[in-house]
This record gives sequence, C-alpha cells and structure tokens, in this order.
Amino acid sequence: MKRIVLIMMTVSSLTACNTVDRLNEVGMAPKQSAIIDPTMSAGYQPVSMPMPTKTEFPQQANSLWTGEKQGFFKDQRAKTIGDIMTVVIDIDDKGKMENTSDRSRTTAETAGIPNLLGLEGSLNRILPESVDPANLVNGNSTSSYKGEGTTDRKEKIKMKLAATVTQVLPNGNMVIKGIQEVRVNYENRVLQLAGVVRPQDVNIDNTISYDQIAEARISYGGKGQITDVQQPRNGAQLLDILFPF
Repeated sequence: MKRIVLIMMTVSSLTACNTVDRLNEVGMAPKQSAIIDPTMSAGYQPVSMPMPTKTEFPQQANSLWTGEKQGFFKDQRAKTIGDIMTVVIDIDDKGKMENTSDRSRTTAETAGIPNLLGLEGSLNRILPESVDPANLVNGNSTSSYKGEGTTDRKEKIKMKLAATVTQVLPNGNMVIKGIQEVRVNYENRVLQLAGVVRPQDVNIDNTISYDQIAEARISYGGKGQITDVQQPRNGAQLLDILFPF
C-alpha cells in the first residue's frame, strides 16, 4: 500500500509540473526546439556496430585507381561528418489478422459395484440406506468456449527529411540523424529519424530510401491543441494502469 501511495504521489507531482507548463502556454503556439549539434544533446551515445575485416588495396604502378574509390569523379553525396543527405520516407503498411476459436467438451462418468464378493449387501452399514451399489457415482459436465479476434491496421507516411551525418564507422558506413518540426497554427508536428546507411546506397542526387537504413528509428508525432485533445487525461491513464479490473 505504501508503494502505491508513493507512486500516486510521484505521478501527481509530475502531473502538476505538466499542468503548470500547459497553463504557461495557454493562448500561445507550442515552442520549437533550437537547432543544436546532435552529438552535444543530452543522452547522445556514439553507435558501435560489428565491423568487417578491412581489405587493403595497394596502389598500382602507373594507375590513379584503387579499389577503395567508388568512382573516377568527385560527387556531392554525403560521406563525411556534417554532410547532409535527404531521406525519402514512403511508408504504406497494412496488416490484417483474424482469429476464431471454438471449443466444446462434454464429459460423463458412471461408477458402481454390483458385486463385491458378496459384501455389497453390507454397504448400508457404513453408507445411507438409499445408496445403490450398482450406481454409486454418476456425474457429467459440459463446457464450451468461443472467442473471436480481429486486427486491422493501416499506416501511411509520405515525406522527405534532411538528415546529418553524425558519425562515420570504420567500414565507411554513416550514422545519420535528422529532426524536422513543422508548426501549422497551434499544432507542432515532429518527425525524427536515426540509423546507419551505406555510402553505396546513397543515390547520385544525394537521396536514400528509408528502407535502406539499418537500425532505422522513425518517429512521427506532434504537440499542440489537437494532440492534447486526442490524449486521455493523466488520471484516466493512471487508473488504466493501476485498476485491476
């Protein structure tokens, strides 16, 4: 009980802080975050991933070409820390699942002792007189269960996002991160993306598709009046977590 009270007090204090922040923003558009170096943000951690064995490409005599180069001419595709590339996000995901369960069981049990070495007539000495030795136990049970479940999901996001190279791994793969904020009236929409890309997957126009990003983390949400109305109240969320029924 003490733990529950402590949790409720903690949630109440957090709710109070959130309420004060919301009251301070009454009549104002939601604030947008400042543009900062992603590597300087709180909680930033460099990405560490398994690397393949590096292959040496010795310089050939009378040749300007080595196996490390991807082309003869310099291009403008992102390849070093601080460079920018455009990520094309076109998610059109659909999923539908239906499940039906139907179970039925009937059980009947009958037991008796019509003959037991002649002792069946003496059962009334230890059992009530109404006991019939030929029909000592007679039981039956019936159970049935039927369940149905349906899941129908549709997700569609189509937009572009400029991401910055924050780290170059030893094998040449690039860690990218991008944040885009769009404020329309009193609603601030935020798109965030992070992941690892291969230089050879970057197109000649310096774009890359989201499905070519390894360890991709894509988040699209918002903050403002519409988002606030769509979210359940803090008290409702608290009851939904703690209420056992």
